[in-house]
Amino acid sequence: MSTLLLKNIATLLTLNDANTIIRDGALAVQDNRIVWLGHTADLPVHWQTADTVLNAQHQVILPGLVNTHHHLYQTLTRAIAPNSGLFHWLKTLYPIWARMDGEAVYISALTGMAELILSGCTTASDHLYLFPNGARLDDEIRAAQEIGLRFHASRGSMSLGESAGGLPPDSVVEEEAAILRDSQRVIQTFHDPNELAMVRIVLAPCSPFSVTGDLMRESARLARSYANVHLHTHLAETRDEEDFCLSLFGKRPADYAESVEWVGKDVWWAHSVHVNADEVQKMAHSGTGAAHCPCSNMRLASGIAPIRQMMAHGVRVGLGVDGSASNDGGHLLNEARQALLLQRVGAEDATAMTGLQALQLATRGGASVLGRSDIGQLAVGMAADFIGFDLRHLAYSGAQHDPLNALVFCAPQQVDLSVINGRIVVQDGCLLTLDLPPHLEKHNRISKALCNFA
Repeated sequence: MSTLLLKNIATLLTLNDANTIIRDGALAVQDNRIVWLGHTADLPVHWQTADTVLNAQHQVILPGLVNTHHHLYQTLTRAIAPNSGLFHWLKTLYPIWARMDGEAVYISALTGMAELILSGCTTASDHLYLFPNGARLDDEIRAAQEIGLRFHASRGSMSLGESAGGLPPDSVVEEEAAILRDSQRVIQTFHDPNELAMVRIVLAPCSPFSVTGDLMRESARLARSYANVHLHTHLAETRDEEDFCLSLFGKRPADYAESVEWVGKDVWWAHSVHVNADEVQKMAHSGTGAAHCPCSNMRLASGIAPIRQMMAHGVRVGLGVDGSASNDGGHLLNEARQALLLQRVGAEDATAMTGLQALQLATRGGASVLGRSDIGQLAVGMAADFIGFDLRHLAYSGAQHDPLNALVFCAPQQVDLSVINGRIVVQDGCLLTLDLPPHLEKHNRISKALCNFA
């Protein structure tokens, strides 16, 4: 049994049901759970001698951020096809990604996870949907276990190649029987359905334009034969996708998803940009969630997702940084800032989203989307996942009066402290679980080789 105490916290943002804010706060952890929080002056005597005691007198502490959609391997291919929409961008990158192997997937995952952790992320879901040259989902899971990130690993898939009317080249698709066999293998090998799980498996056929309806149905049925195995896919991201679904299936993307059993409390869709009012109602009534990816949607000119309407109707919404090649970054706190700004400019309404709502999307919203009730807020019994930002950073100068809004409105910073599952992963701004300089040298060598850069 190990114990950890944070005391003299300048501002403790619990993001609990009452959105309680505690000045000069304290937080105690036993093993991997929060066991006490309140004012430092009220700290019980027996917690004052914890195994590890941290003085957080200049920090704002809040729940760890939750990333609901990513493609970690894309850290290898940033800033390629910079002026393309989704379909042309994908067609440009598929041949490059086809040259990856398991080592490339592992190294790129560590890079993307380091970036996420330093931005405030403590739980992430990643969508890996192509497996060239022996690459496996295992490569990403190994990276998460080494770096200390709470991880929802999505076993993605593509089975509908160009020759069958899909978008991806035939060289990067798999046979559906093999996809289903490997999906069952990773569930049985890695999936932890229990509370405080560090690894869960998600089944995630890639998109309507890269898999068949049969694979969607069979994947859904396989997932639902296990506890807490959820379902994820790209849906309603662009007008091109909408046209594809209308042409091939005679249905809009959301209606197609419903026809192949892809709605429900165990399902969340990435992007959900082009959903109309009726489809938002369908998401709300079925419990289907959404991963909002504002930076990627802007980069690819996909549109502005109707997040305000989703929130008003009770749709579960979280944030995703999306691929590091369609966002070109993995800063989850920045994603919260962009979500707020994009909703405001889209509505031409400065009240369209508040700083509190943006942080709720990044924490409790993401936890709900992933089906987690043990993360996303700071309360007794919750997972010991929390982050800290030093208010003395230049970016926060002049915003000391309102730490909550400072985090969202001011220039996004890297964390000074990150605790995941009770383990200190970042301290004094330094990542403790990966030696970054030599790692990044290796990552860039792989990237240059993949992309044929000199």
